[in-house]
Amino acid sequence: MKTVIKPTLLALSMTMGGYVMASSTMFSDMINVERTESASTAHWQDDKEKMDAFIGGLINQMTLKEKVGQLDLQSGFRNVTGPFINESYEQQIKDGQVGAIFNAYGADFGRELQKIAVEETRLGIPLIVGHDIIHGHKTIFPQSIGEAATWDLDAVKLSARVAAKEASADGIMWTFAPMADLVRDPRWGRVSEAAGEDPFLSTAMAVARVEGFQGDDLSQEDTIMATAKHFVGYGLSQAGRDYHTTDVSEHELWTTQMPPFKAMVDAGVATFMTSFNDLNGIPATGSKRLLTDILRDQWGFEGFVVTDYTAINELVPHGYARDDKHAAEIAFNAGADMDMVGQLYINYLEELVAEGKVSEEKIDTAVRQILEMKWRLGLFEDPYRYNDESRAKREILSVENQNAARDVARKSFVLLKNDNQTLPLKDDEIKSIALIGPLADSKFDMIGNWAAAGDRKSHPVTVLEGFKHRFGKNVKFNYAKGASYEYITSQQEIDALQGIGVPRITADDSSLEKEMKRAVAAAKKSDVIVMVMGEEQRMSGEASSRTELTLPGNQQQVMEELKKLGKPMVLVVMSGRPNDLRWADENVDAILHAWYPGTMGGIALADVISGDFTPSGKLPMTFPRSVGQVPIFYNEKNTGRPYFADNPNQRQEHYKSRYDDSPNTPLYAFGHGLSYTQFDYGDIRLSSEELAVDGELTVSVDITNSGNYAGEEVVQLYTRQHVGSITRPVKELKGFQKVHFDKGESKTISFTLTPADLAFYRADMSWGVETGSFDVFVGTASDDVKKASFELVEK
Repeated sequence: MKTVIKPTLLALSMTMGGYVMASSTMFSDMINVERTESASTAHWQDDKEKMDAFIGGLINQMTLKEKVGQLDLQSGFRNVTGPFINESYEQQIKDGQVGAIFNAYGADFGRELQKIAVEETRLGIPLIVGHDIIHGHKTIFPQSIGEAATWDLDAVKLSARVAAKEASADGIMWTFAPMADLVRDPRWGRVSEAAGEDPFLSTAMAVARVEGFQGDDLSQEDTIMATAKHFVGYGLSQAGRDYHTTDVSEHELWTTQMPPFKAMVDAGVATFMTSFNDLNGIPATGSKRLLTDILRDQWGFEGFVVTDYTAINELVPHGYARDDKHAAEIAFNAGADMDMVGQLYINYLEELVAEGKVSEEKIDTAVRQILEMKWRLGLFEDPYRYNDESRAKREILSVENQNAARDVARKSFVLLKNDNQTLPLKDDEIKSIALIGPLADSKFDMIGNWAAAGDRKSHPVTVLEGFKHRFGKNVKFNYAKGASYEYITSQQEIDALQGIGVPRITADDSSLEKEMKRAVAAAKKSDVIVMVMGEEQRMSGEASSRTELTLPGNQQQVMEELKKLGKPMVLVVMSGRPNDLRWADENVDAILHAWYPGTMGGIALADVISGDFTPSGKLPMTFPRSVGQVPIFYNEKNTGRPYFADNPNQRQEHYKSRYDDSPNTPLYAFGHGLSYTQFDYGDIRLSSEELAVDGELTVSVDITNSGNYAGEEVVQLYTRQHVGSITRPVKELKGFQKVHFDKGESKTISFTLTPADLAFYRADMSWGVETGSFDVFVGTASDDVKKASFELVEK
């Protein structure tokens, strides 16, 4: 093995470059030596001299108190995720003590707030109004983990584009998305907001969302500022418990956690959000290394940094600050420009300036960054441009938007199992369907968590409604709720009375028994049983960690009773995380994972279940056999005693890296996802058996759709470096293409592999490549691939 010193790669030491959209998504597309100007910065940079003069003049007129006010983010009356500290925000706006507000949407309400800021303050500086537009505003798309399962960047970008159009018409100009935390522990509730376990896929998804939210130019009225969050390491919270500490090596940090964030900087993301967690002993909100040395000095980020909800206050219980005043000093000097809700900047920054612990010059810099974004949004030109009630009526929940949500939803569904071609259900063969489960007719749960301003009462289409719409009078539906999410115990009832936790008392023993009997009765008079089971939407999201991954309540018990009837069984899973589906995998004929599919979820599910649309989703996250395997992910490293289950000579070896009571392998691997049709892969062809450090290698494979349906296939490319200066993963995703095949169609799919695709952080933390032997894999899932080998050589 020989380390190659390649100048263009060494110039990128400790960085990841800009992402470039292409029909074939490759790792090398994310590596640019020179940072290119993003489209979303073009307009404001043309007027930069004018902007600088205006903002400089404005800052010169501001008192220190008014400057500090621009650094304050207050919450309105909508959804909150922490203590509601301030209920007098309107008066604070009048006093010039609020620079931005969130949890306040509605074109008319936003106009009222903006009018106070513009017409009732000394300088008339407009507000930035934000909200959590995570996977839609009022037309809700699939949960973010579901969008990642599409492996379709155009679909993900469309989702963010629609969300931006609706939100910007409803008084909002800033979203706290995308969440780019890499997730490997499904116990963590915020898995539902992420794009999975792989840095390549997560990076591609994050950039697509930024481009969708921000469009070509933030000055356009239908765009909103995106936020790269949470910076950084939040997804590695120990034990899957939210807000917990993270402990990660430098190699792991830069290899898996940093890439999405650096790529979003290069894509022109407007803002960053700090994370709650302690990262290697220093809370991220108080880390100058993260917020200044890396984000600004090394990466060149030009927007502003906002904290998460009361994250500055939380430096005190972290044990990193003596008191609130000390916390404000630490966070501001570290590089946190705006304080979300905590009011510590308002309370202490003036005093800290007087004491010489914070410089007014640094405050001016932070204020300038915030005012620049207000300029770029066009707020100084027209502060009411996001408060157009007529545009809101035209845009929100339009037919076009709902059709887009339907299409993205059906692309997100992952067919995990389909024995004996149980699916699709054809209405010329099926006369009656038992539709059973707590999620089969629940509007409230269809749109999942973090559904922003999404309506949970009228607009979401349930599975039952979607099925009736699709199958009409040709099929009789026998519906029963059948099961409950929670099996209430006396102790839980006692806890509820004592105010411990917030359990939802949904059923007692007698009502559970009655519902189960109704389910069995419905199934007995039906040709096929479709069970819609999973997690209530509140079981995913922030502060929703679980110690078990099984389907909660008595859902499995109901499935076991239905199994006794001997009828075909289909399980539709709705949840925001990988669940323990071992029993279902062994006993159910077909399993379709639908995540939380959004406003049009019921229609989209009917499209797929009926065969009108062929499922094409792939898992963005490994599904474990049990919680005991967690964390489990495909791109692990070998140990000194690796265990290979497919090697008959090793099956009985005891002193290997293995479990005594379970296979090492997951239930469903990263990238897994079946189709109604069959895709046959030929052997890999390489343009050469050698790749020079200044060359490129073409990797090709012939694929034939030999089944009976047209459909899309996600063709995945992985590599493996045999020997390195540090140990290397057994596989790494380096590219993918989502390709449509007509029935019987064959295509040659090619990828171009370059040395940049093989670069990594080496033992000395420099970024580059090393010559030696490599494997390249192409296939339908991380565990179902063809293999070829080549040498990276210095020529």
